[in-house]
Amino acid sequence: MTNQEIFDLVACFDRSTAQTMKLSTQEFTIELTRGGAAAPQAAAPAAAPAAAPVAPSVPVAAGPSIDAPLVGTFYTSPAPDQAPFVLPGDRVSKGQTVCLIEAMKMMSEVPAPCDCVIESVCKSNGELVAFGEPLFRYKPC
Repeated sequence: MTNQEIFDLVACFDRSTAQTMKLSTQEFTIELTRGGAAAPQAAAPAAAPAAAPVAPSVPVAAGPSIDAPLVGTFYTSPAPDQAPFVLPGDRVSKGQTVCLIEAMKMMSEVPAPCDCVIESVCKSNGELVAFGEPLFRYKPC
């Protein structure tokens, strides 16, 4: 892995909402964690009241969601010049590909969990997603 790839990885982590990330290869291991070690934990009680209002500002949509199965870059279409796999209002079948997530230069298809209608897309094309983050909201058929 080149220095530039490491810098890009750290930049993507900084832009994401993931709290931790670990990348291991035969040659090395990189582990990224938000926050710090002992110093921020000691200051946490004083900072907790200020941090509490941040959580409610994130809109919580009702209904089931298709969540990210891994950390990576979210893509709505198979190629930049092609149409999205799904749009809000589309009816999809169980197992149908709804998006791609790129991780370590590998593309992973994300399938629909059931026959459903896509109600909304929760992420933007090209956005970094964390494990378990909602990608789509849907209504089962």
